[in-house]
Amino acid sequence: MSQVSPGAQGRKRQRELTGRHVVITGASSGIGRAAALAVANKGAVVFLLARRGDELAEVVTEITDAGGRAYGYQCDVTDAESVEAAVKAILDQHGHVDMLVNNAGRSIRRAIHRSTDRMHDFERTMAVNYFGAVRMTLALLPQMRERGFGHVVNISSAGVQVATPRFAAYLASKAALDKFAEVAAIETLADGVSFTTIHMPLVRTPMIAPSGDQGPSESPEWAAGTIVRALSERPKRIDVPLGTLAEYGGIITPRLRDRVLHRYYRALPDSPAAKGESVEEVAVEVPPPPAPKPRSAARKATGTALRRAARWVPGTHW
Repeated sequence: MSQVSPGAQGRKRQRELTGRHVVITGASSGIGRAAALAVANKGAVVFLLARRGDELAEVVTEITDAGGRAYGYQCDVTDAESVEAAVKAILDQHGHVDMLVNNAGRSIRRAIHRSTDRMHDFERTMAVNYFGAVRMTLALLPQMRERGFGHVVNISSAGVQVATPRFAAYLASKAALDKFAEVAAIETLADGVSFTTIHMPLVRTPMIAPSGDQGPSESPEWAAGTIVRALSERPKRIDVPLGTLAEYGGIITPRLRDRVLHRYYRALPDSPAAKGESVEEVAVEVPPPPAPKPRSAARKATGTALRRAARWVPGTHW
């Protein structure tokens, strides 16, 4: 009978989320909601932050009805007093926070030539995606350093690596957050505080609805699983292969990369919202996943081998 070494047992316990206190911003819908459900299912105590109190309460109820532990705090990450009040309430009522997921975000898809009189687009995205995430990190960092443990997960975008056209405002804010986390991770290394940056691909959430069809996308549940992995294994980065290839392409053949992306830019039109045209709000329905088909032993083995090989693609998970 094989035995597990004490060192392996210790590493397993470190990866477990049971009992961890995890703050998730933007938790009332989309990726944040799915992440809150997934993290609570792993045994963590989840603190959900969002502006919309009614939707927040619904998620908290869903988690507690399933036997999980969750607490909702209405909070606007762009408002310093709101963040201060929420963080104070969490620490007063629950003692500490182990992990933070900076998920709250704003996306704008608009060509730069349509943005010359819309400086507020850039200011609004920075306010949420960069300053909001930094504000949350700074608010929780002192107690993490004092306890000698903390982990921050920042939801960035694969578009930062690709330089996706029409997302200048959005990607600039995410790129700023990437660099902040890189520097912060170096400075807090001896304090036991670590950072993971997830370069998410496109995810089917209400946030992308005004932009229309933008190509292949992942489900919020897939994104939530990636966040659980970031909290459990705490790598430096989690990327997708497309982002990695685009990043290397920009280094090795930058002019070719620009030409390819320019053709992509010319091929896809601006959305009505980007043109300033009024559009009716539509509900974004995520179709249920198809029933899994039975797989042969050979297909299962092949799939496992491919997934393991993908981990060795530089930048996929490191």
